[in-house]
Amino acid sequence: MVEDGAEVVAHVVRGGVVESVHRGHLVVLAPDGSVLLRRGEPGRTFFPRSSLKLVQAVAMLRSGLGLDGELLALACASHSGEPDHLAGVRRILAGAGLDEADLKNTPALPLDAEAATAWVVAGNKPARLTQNCSGKHAAMLATCVAAGWDRETYLEPTHPLQRVIRETVAELTGDGPAHVTVDGCGAPLFSCTPTGLARAFARIATAPAGTPEHRVATAVRAHPWWLGGTGRFPTRLIESAPELIAKDGAEGVFAAALPDGGALAVKIADGSPRPLPPVVTAALESLGVVGLGDVGKVAVLGHGEPVGEVEAVL
Repeated sequence: MVEDGAEVVAHVVRGGVVESVHRGHLVVLAPDGSVLLRRGEPGRTFFPRSSLKLVQAVAMLRSGLGLDGELLALACASHSGEPDHLAGVRRILAGAGLDEADLKNTPALPLDAEAATAWVVAGNKPARLTQNCSGKHAAMLATCVAAGWDRETYLEPTHPLQRVIRETVAELTGDGPAHVTVDGCGAPLFSCTPTGLARAFARIATAPAGTPEHRVATAVRAHPWWLGGTGRFPTRLIESAPELIAKDGAEGVFAAALPDGGALAVKIADGSPRPLPPVVTAALESLGVVGLGDVGKVAVLGHGEPVGEVEAVL
């Protein structure tokens, strides 16, 4: 999505001078679904990456997954691989009579630097358990057990689970997935548009009690640490605004929504996550979310000290 109408959404300011710019595609939807703010071309097809995990979790609940609370938040997570995250993944698997040997996601070290160091010092190598999508994959396997589906082929796009996920993506986003590829973790990835992603988050955030969508929203709001980890932007954002649901994705993707249906989605054209905190918090301010404090601050450093910051341009 780099030369496709993206507009400047952030300036990187050092010493009072704009040193770099980030372009992107952004949409903010008002509670009635109308477009409140837009930058770039948010109607263009893109891959929402891990921001889609909340939608995938809705599909899994519809198919019989029996998770709620922190473990459902972990199923939606790009977790940091901290010890409780790993224990939670094992709990999801054990509840379905499985263990980490059943996982088929891509091995990786924990995202959290301290957790990764501890993992390696303990003599371990990159593992499926410690990869940030292991909660989603554990939930996918648990869904297969609950529905009586084959576990060995759960990553095939034609698998019943992936067909349900594709149908749910189309329903909640309003976009028929035009493209299917493989995400970094090995799971099928379905395309939509930034506007469709915002629409899906709005539908999850406003769903009636007892629905799969409401269960996902409740878990994410109540357990933001399980969604990300210590110091992570999505975690800090929801902790500062507990009414939110929010999720980041690789290559500069982010989506969020409020209980009244106000929602946003952004894709940074160069794939960098650096401008997301100021851009997302500025977009949320247009929806009336205030009091986010330093959550949206990204400092520009000189000799280890702040000499500027990344500023939203909306």
